[in-house]
Amino acid sequence: MDKDTYYTDSATVFLIFCTMIWSIIGMFAGLYLAAELVMPWLNFDIAEITFGRLRPFHTNSVIFGFGGSALIATAFYTVQRTCHVRLFSPNLAWLVAVLWQVGVGVGLVSLLLGYTSTKEYAEFEWPIDILVAIVWISFGIVFFGTLATRKIRPIYVSNWFYGALIIVVAMLHVVNNLALPYSWMQSYSVYEGAQDAIVQWWYGHNAVGFFLTAGFLGMFYYTLPKQAGKPIWSYRLSVVAFWAFVYTYIWVGPHHLHYTSIPDWLMTVAMVMSLVLLAPSWATMINAVMTMSGAWDKLRTDPGMKFVVVSMVFYALATFEGPMMAIKSVNVISHFTDWTVGHVHSGALGWNAFVTFGTVYFLAPKLFGTTQLHNLRLVNIHFWLALMGVLLYIVALWGAGISQGIMNLSIDEYGQLNYSFIDIMLVTIPYHWIRLFGGSLFFVGALIMTYNLFMTYVAGKDNRPVLVKIPKVNPGNEI
Repeated sequence: MDKDTYYTDSATVFLIFCTMIWSIIGMFAGLYLAAELVMPWLNFDIAEITFGRLRPFHTNSVIFGFGGSALIATAFYTVQRTCHVRLFSPNLAWLVAVLWQVGVGVGLVSLLLGYTSTKEYAEFEWPIDILVAIVWISFGIVFFGTLATRKIRPIYVSNWFYGALIIVVAMLHVVNNLALPYSWMQSYSVYEGAQDAIVQWWYGHNAVGFFLTAGFLGMFYYTLPKQAGKPIWSYRLSVVAFWAFVYTYIWVGPHHLHYTSIPDWLMTVAMVMSLVLLAPSWATMINAVMTMSGAWDKLRTDPGMKFVVVSMVFYALATFEGPMMAIKSVNVISHFTDWTVGHVHSGALGWNAFVTFGTVYFLAPKLFGTTQLHNLRLVNIHFWLALMGVLLYIVALWGAGISQGIMNLSIDEYGQLNYSFIDIMLVTIPYHWIRLFGGSLFFVGALIMTYNLFMTYVAGKDNRPVLVKIPKVNPGNEI
């Protein structure tokens, strides 16, 4: 058998299971944090599970463990199918898959032990940053090496987004993490004061933009047309939206720093660019809706498709809410409140997690050697649990955040604050209980999915390895 005539998906299968393992670990940590907010005694005075250490553990495990594994897995799968070639260096792809788990795992343990650079989404210290950079560059070699050997000349839009993910995240990671080490697990940033804040949020928001948006759009643009059984409605619109996204998003980071000591013009540029971002984001949503035209009936028969379609609704919601919160007069209410946390999770849970769940449900039977998932009813149960969970979660935090923002700004006729910090925190307690309940529903859904996928894998044991022959070149078939 000539291996070069078949796709190689073993690393993708491994990464899918890593995705689900990290989802359980990261979401459980988030659930525990939500519980600590209403029951502070749950930290039991153990340093490793105090809020300050467990919170970065949660964010890094879901972003880089769950999200990163899903992005690498689907990039490996998608680039082969859209290029009609086998992965460039399957052994290096396996090395990337394994070392990514090692880098994230070691980094998370170091956070629990108290080693942190203190930078949002970039808390890992310098030795781990170097390992992550090496693995990420290796990922780029596999991906772009596969693109370079493609048999189909057009580059499908998914690969544009995956390529932007790889290039921009590499740049962000290296520049933001430049530091002067003074021990094996501690260092000083090369930047100071306001410059450090500007560089950090250039990284921080673009990590959201290119890691949690561009990469997942690559996933979305492959999965939705496949599930709908029709090509993307307007390929030209998808490419225009891509370039508008890339050129605009890189400017928006300073909207996290409104009313601080950074230059006022930089805040204004960030606000304006945030509003401009509405155009490419909603262009993608329109493209998705039109692609689904005539295929809505498939929502009844394809349970995974519901996740992908609903993810686009949350994407549209989050990319409308974000620019609104970047407006200075709105930001003065929303900043430093739970409204921001609700916004982040409407994107992270409703957009990133939903599109990942739908894509994995779509790919699992193909990769595991079965005709369908183990239990379609469980997929539907997962969908409704996740949807109810995320809606309760974000609506509760919107309510808490707006309450906090208004109370923070309330003053009496003498200019004194009407409410103390304790007064404001007491008002948020009921909202945080609702958040905890909503998060619990979402977590239970992830557990159900993990069980369903494992049983699907077991059912396909007699049909593995799954060998998919690379089709002959057909220039008219981009996906």
